[in-house]
Amino acid sequence: MAEGPSRAPRWFTAVIDGAPGLLFLSILLLTRNFRLASAFLVGAALVALAAMLIVERRFRPMPTMVAILAVVFGGASLILHDPQVLKMKTSIVDTILGVVLIGGVAVKRNPLKFVLGSTLNLPDKAWATLAIRYGLYWLACAAANEIVRRTQSDQTWAMFRLASYAVGILFALAQTPLMLKHAASDKPTNTPPPGPGA
Repeated sequence: MAEGPSRAPRWFTAVIDGAPGLLFLSILLLTRNFRLASAFLVGAALVALAAMLIVERRFRPMPTMVAILAVVFGGASLILHDPQVLKMKTSIVDTILGVVLIGGVAVKRNPLKFVLGSTLNLPDKAWATLAIRYGLYWLACAAANEIVRRTQSDQTWAMFRLASYAVGILFALAQTPLMLKHAASDKPTNTPPPGPGA
């Protein structure tokens, strides 16, 4: 059964999902202090989890996974005094997403359809195409993050992460023609899948 739509307003879910990562990047760019930004990330992720439980009375799988990884890797980065630990989180999350999506298509259990099936009515072939596109996209994001984090400064990496939000939105919009082509006329057709985690 597909996961039903969130009980919370869309603006609330958007804030909860994106605020920790954006707050972290903003603090890093403003202060150039990675430890301070990491502390804000951990705190914001914990607040996001609590708010999700209080308002939605459930933990949505994707934002919950991202928030928990933010707490784990952010905490480890603070304890070990190593910013690379936190930077690896993005690579790990995006790799997991890519492998799960492509692997799900391979075994004919499409996770994208499971998550978004209640908001988009698409044939299985279109779901598979969408999942493969997003799987390849997230694997490409993971590879790009690895290159940037290994070769560039903290500030350059932060700018890269901010730019990735815009790229994610553009990529989601680029999938609209596929969804419009295959979606049934009595179902919403303008809800793009989520972008990558912070």
